[in-house]
Amino acid sequence: MAIASNHSTTAADAGCIAALAIDDGVAGHTLFRRLSAPGAAGRDLADAVHALCSVHGRLNDLFDEAARRSVAKLDNRWIAAAAEGFQLERGYLAHLTAAVGPLPSTPGQAESDAAFAAMRHTFDMLARSDRAGCSTGAALALVIDWHAFRAILDAAARRAGSTIAATQLPDIAETKTIAEGHGASAAVRRAMAFGAQQTFAQHRGLCDLIEARAIARDRL
Repeated sequence: MAIASNHSTTAADAGCIAALAIDDGVAGHTLFRRLSAPGAAGRDLADAVHALCSVHGRLNDLFDEAARRSVAKLDNRWIAAAAEGFQLERGYLAHLTAAVGPLPSTPGQAESDAAFAAMRHTFDMLARSDRAGCSTGAALALVIDWHAFRAILDAAARRAGSTIAATQLPDIAETKTIAEGHGASAAVRRAMAFGAQQTFAQHRGLCDLIEARAIARDRL
């Protein structure tokens, strides 16, 4: 799950994170069809919650670093709102991790744990990138994808009989407006798009892994 350099994507060169979200975001991943189905297995929902908690449940400084490395000519007030909103999301995630019960037994757990660790390391690298705009782009993509991940968390909450907490994250429309990078230099827009691309890629890998774990349990 290491960061890979990619300068060939037209949308990335244009700095258009909103366009990247359509092609690369997780909202259309097959995992969501599996877990949103009426008969979705409780163990699959529980495993997804634990996986999201493993990657994003701990305190990390993506939003703090994005604020510290704020991009000139962008409305950086968005970052503060996103940081506060995501802190509440972590609280919701921690609550659900307890509510859904223990991690379901799944073949290849050690390999999964290693993959989760690699993802966390990648997000740390994106947060601390010296490339102006990279951490901002990563933070924007995290918020965009999190609105999709919320469907999984809320489904797990319903299954566990827990209250569904209203999200306080900036909405998709506001996030995509900031993501356009109006006023930022071309180099900054490219860096923002790079950070977003890497975040979307990590999340697609996470969805692939959660789905593969569910399939592995089906075969037991």
